[in-house]
Amino acid sequence: MKKTLLATAVIGALGASAAAQAATVYDQDGTRLDVYGRIAMGIEGGGPEFNSDNEAIDNGPEFVDVFSRLGLRMSQEVTSDLTAFGRLEWRFDGDENTTDGGFNELRQSYLGLQSKQYGTFQAGNFDSFYSQFVSQPFDVYIFADSDLEFAGHSKQSRGDSIGYYTPDLQGFTAFLQLKYYSERGLKETGPRLNTDGNVVGTSEEGSVIAPQGGVRYQQGPFTVGLGFVEDVVRGGGNGEMLGGLIGSYDVNDQFSVRLGYEGREHSDEGFGNGYDKVGLGGTYTTGPWAFTADIYDVSEDGADGDDRTAWALGSYYRVSSNFDVFLELNQRDQQSIDVTIGGGDGPVSVERADGDDIYYLTGARYHF
Repeated sequence: MKKTLLATAVIGALGASAAAQAATVYDQDGTRLDVYGRIAMGIEGGGPEFNSDNEAIDNGPEFVDVFSRLGLRMSQEVTSDLTAFGRLEWRFDGDENTTDGGFNELRQSYLGLQSKQYGTFQAGNFDSFYSQFVSQPFDVYIFADSDLEFAGHSKQSRGDSIGYYTPDLQGFTAFLQLKYYSERGLKETGPRLNTDGNVVGTSEEGSVIAPQGGVRYQQGPFTVGLGFVEDVVRGGGNGEMLGGLIGSYDVNDQFSVRLGYEGREHSDEGFGNGYDKVGLGGTYTTGPWAFTADIYDVSEDGADGDDRTAWALGSYYRVSSNFDVFLELNQRDQQSIDVTIGGGDGPVSVERADGDDIYYLTGARYHF
């Protein structure tokens, strides 16, 4: 699946494309197996000074794994037009000695068929098509491992999913994905709880399907995606429709800009408020360097809703084709809150966006 011009610019500067760095283990008679991955470690600090219960927390620095992974890509030519493919990808803890073998997540596990004439069908555990075709221009930051403020890789996806996207039709690519939430094996009455004890569904509701779809247009330096996601409660949403219109423009070989809108209606059910978000950003590359900057205007609905302005900055340096270093900053601009400090007589107003809660991540990655 083609990346946007923006993502391609960053990848070119960093030499960080898994596909480019993958080692071909076998390639004969139309059958191919590639191994790829990265070892990434860094130091993070800053971020929120209070948790969801308005309790002060330590936001000091920590040595962390930065989304290290190991993956396999497999494909076999069935005919001159049809290719069968599969993919497996695991995440592992690169910064600690763990007792579970290090692997902590099966990030990708899917198979499918790709036809140059009819398009691609796949099933299993894979990234959200909305993220791949719509919000991808903003997927440039390492710390988020997603699209920062816009819906990310796992939005109503990652497991029990099927999807289809068309071949390139004069610049247009349409997509449709269905995520299935089953209640097979649950008791016939009573609440369905998640691991935190929260009610996320009942057997009376039955199984739930969360669709997402849209269209992307790519032509020369211009890319724009329009899509929707039925953000069902079962998948951590609020039961309302999410929609986005996001694009990027390659001004020249070194500079790209991106602009997008994403919104979701408010609901008193499920998780999260409704919101309207507008994002503006750009990427500049020169030699081994790449720089990114993004700003978001966020208007949240509901009793706990706030209007805020979030921003992110990133700088990246390619030491070699396989090795890069980075520094990223993010300020979510959380509003002031009332907390009780030191057993005082009453709550004290604390400004959370005071500069001390700016999140930072710096480190290095080796790609193979």
